[in-house]
Amino acid sequence: MARPIRILLADDHAILRDGIRALLSDETDLQVVGEAENGRQALEQARALRPDIVIMDIGMPLLSGLEATTQIRRDVPEARVLILTMHQNEEYLARVLAAGASGYVLKDVAGRELVSAIRQVAGGEAFFSPSMTKTLTSLYLHSLEAERTHDPYSDLTIREREVLQLVAEGFTNHQIAEMLKLSIKTVKTHRLHLMQKLDLHDRTELVKYAFQKGIITA
Repeated sequence: MARPIRILLADDHAILRDGIRALLSDETDLQVVGEAENGRQALEQARALRPDIVIMDIGMPLLSGLEATTQIRRDVPEARVLILTMHQNEEYLARVLAAGASGYVLKDVAGRELVSAIRQVAGGEAFFSPSMTKTLTSLYLHSLEAERTHDPYSDLTIREREVLQLVAEGFTNHQIAEMLKLSIKTVKTHRLHLMQKLDLHDRTELVKYAFQKGIITA
């Protein structure tokens, strides 16, 4: 018998994780091997457990689901990420693809689509909720134009993106330094560089930018 597909659940709502676990419990070829309640924990669990599939929410605290996806794809390339989200718009889909995710499932239809999405992505294919077809087409057309533009967010290093989210979530430089195991001076340097790259001048502008980019949510 082939081994089951090993799955890591990453969502900051325990009730949703419980629901997904219950949904998958009757599927003999699917096995939930771990759970994470924030993006940083998801990254750590993925590195430790080496799952086949990571089911990832976008709006995660401490490290966004998209940034966690980017780092998981870098550090655990055999793990494929399936985004499970309530967001149905072009901007989020574009960022999901850029992060290296293999699928995009909407939470309101997850019960019907999730099991087949997991199997399809584990088999090396991509999966997108059928209702996203129009958005995918629009995204492709806009990508042709986007090739001529440049998003300064793409210039940020991984550390700068991490600091950006944590500052926007209200953590102090000292707290960020402890969390990322960096010196306070290094955190301040990352903060200065990211604000220069994004042309932001104070924390209010930084928080507004993070909301607009979907890095943090209300």
